[in-house]
Amino acid sequence: MQRDGGKAIGLTNEMYEKAGATIVDSAAAIFAKADMIIKVKEPQPVECAMLRAGQILYTYLHLAPDPDQTKALVKSGATCIAYETVTDRKGGLPLLAPMSEVAGRMSIQAGAHALEKAQGGSGVLLGGVPGVKPGEVLVIGGGVVGINAARMAMGLNARVTILDRSLDRLKYLDELYGDKITTLYSTTDTIEELLPQSDLVIGAVLIPVPPRPSSSRASSWA
Repeated sequence: MQRDGGKAIGLTNEMYEKAGATIVDSAAAIFAKADMIIKVKEPQPVECAMLRAGQILYTYLHLAPDPDQTKALVKSGATCIAYETVTDRKGGLPLLAPMSEVAGRMSIQAGAHALEKAQGGSGVLLGGVPGVKPGEVLVIGGGVVGINAARMAMGLNARVTILDRSLDRLKYLDELYGDKITTLYSTTDTIEELLPQSDLVIGAVLIPVPPRPSSSRASSWA
C-alpha cells in the first residue's frame, strides 16, 4: 500500500498495517514489485511507463476518449482490466453502478449551480418559489444515472421528465414515482420538442460497445 494512499478517505497507514498491509513510500516501489496493482483513477503517463509485461492492473480506465493512454497500456504488455467493463451474471455492471449513482446525483447539484446568474446561467431556481414555477429538468435515459438524477431533481421540487427507449423501464419508473415525474418514450422528435422547454438536461444514456478482437490486452467501454 502506498503511504498515505487512504488519507483522503480517513484511512491511516496504521489501519492498513493492522489489516496486514505493508506500507511503501512511493507508487514506483509498488509498480516495481507488485504482480497485481489495484487503483481507482486511470493510470497517468508516468505510471503507464512503469507497467511491465505480466502485471495485472485493475482500475477505471475510460479508454474510449483517451487513445494515448490506450497506446501506452498496450505498449506496456500488462493485462489491464477496466472496472467499468466488469459484468455480472445478469449482464449488469456492478463496479460502474455505484459511480453512476454518484454521477446522477451530482449532475443535479452541478446543474443547479450552473443555472445561477453568477455562473452565467439563466437564473432559474430548480425548486421555484411561491409565484414562480419550478425548473424543467429533462433526463435522457432511465438507468442508474437517470433515476438518481431524477430523484435529486424531484427532491428539489423541479418538474422532471424522463425519456427512455425501454417500455418496461418507463413502466417501472411510472409505478415507482407516479405523478411526481413524466415518463416518455425517447424519439428524436420527442427530444427536439422538449429540449427548448428544458432548463436543465441530463444525458444519462450508456451505449455498451463490446471490445473488438485485436492484439490489445487493454479492456474498456465506449
